[in-house]
Amino acid sequence: MTRFTIASFNVKNLIGPDQEYYQFQTYTPEEYAWKEDWMAQQIFSMDADIIGFQEIFEEKALRDVVAEADRIGQESNDAVLPSKTKSYRKKAIFRKLGYDSYRDAGLAFAPNVNDNGLPGQRRPGLAILSRQGFVGTPEVIQQLDEPLEIPFRDLTGEDAGSYRLTRTSRPILKARVPVGNTVITVFNCHLKSKLGEFAKAPGADFAPEADLTHYDPVGRALGALRAATRRMAEAWVLRREIVAELEQGHPVMVLGDFNDGEHAVSSEIISGEQPFRNYAWMLRHDAKDRNDRYSKEENTAITNAVLSHRLTSAESLFVRKSLRDMIYTSAFGGVYESLDQIYMSRHFHPDNADRIGEMEYFSVFNDHLTDGSHAEAPYNKLASDHGQVMAHMQIKD
Repeated sequence: MTRFTIASFNVKNLIGPDQEYYQFQTYTPEEYAWKEDWMAQQIFSMDADIIGFQEIFEEKALRDVVAEADRIGQESNDAVLPSKTKSYRKKAIFRKLGYDSYRDAGLAFAPNVNDNGLPGQRRPGLAILSRQGFVGTPEVIQQLDEPLEIPFRDLTGEDAGSYRLTRTSRPILKARVPVGNTVITVFNCHLKSKLGEFAKAPGADFAPEADLTHYDPVGRALGALRAATRRMAEAWVLRREIVAELEQGHPVMVLGDFNDGEHAVSSEIISGEQPFRNYAWMLRHDAKDRNDRYSKEENTAITNAVLSHRLTSAESLFVRKSLRDMIYTSAFGGVYESLDQIYMSRHFHPDNADRIGEMEYFSVFNDHLTDGSHAEAPYNKLASDHGQVMAHMQIKD
């Protein structure tokens, strides 16, 4: 068995000091030093073999953070690893006692094509760090070769227009990672947030809905609808790439900030359908009478087709195993929920007799999270507003 860990880490706006990434938002040198140290400590604590990062503005800043994590890790190794120089001479009984350096790791960075580089108007990208390196060159998916046209029809059948997507709000990074004798396709994503999208008139400084002194609840609800539509369209773009990999027989793991919970429509688009309990109960798509249903053989074929293209969240597998439901990676307005996920294909599902591996454990790093709407827990802009999730995997050699 080969064991490895894979994690997702939304770092919350990593960029060097004295650079205005969003309007009027920068880090002083002191703030940046604090953030760099905090991130390095988190990476050291996770010690994951594969990490997908979101909200990365600069590759150099991330490399500096990883180097600092290695420095912290080396200090820890010098202090705790048993050796003849230590007075206690204890035998290591843990599976993994020391920290493994990222010195020879591969780092793939995907800049955001929407980032114009202008102060106050920056847009973040993402990255994948892999101790195993990569097979081939990681691929960035953002600008679509052909625009996605989503047609709509009224319930009465008339044409109701369409939604058009030419690029995703943030890149999707696809990398093939060698683990033992297997190559796993890893996707890292950061889907459109729930922040509303408001239409700004030509020549206007801001959209009317942005003026909270003239609060427009209906207009702001329409902005949330636009954001949700974009998020679901981006989820479909990711789903199309996932299916292409699965149909080539490649094991797949998807991680990132989904900006939605596991049971949201956008997340279910990414994971695929849950198979119906028995398709032999269901009327055929071309039924001619009430008893025209799918056969037992067709039920088996349909179920296998659905399962072979379905992903399962590491969180749900852990909850099923541990009988717990207290996982969260985001806290805002009194709502604690999981926006950050790790999904895996059926190659790793414990119920699949032909699995190549499975998850042993699931970790959540969320002790730093505070709910900024509560006066007793003020918002901390330097630590991330997301928890980190990590799956502990084993794979057959």
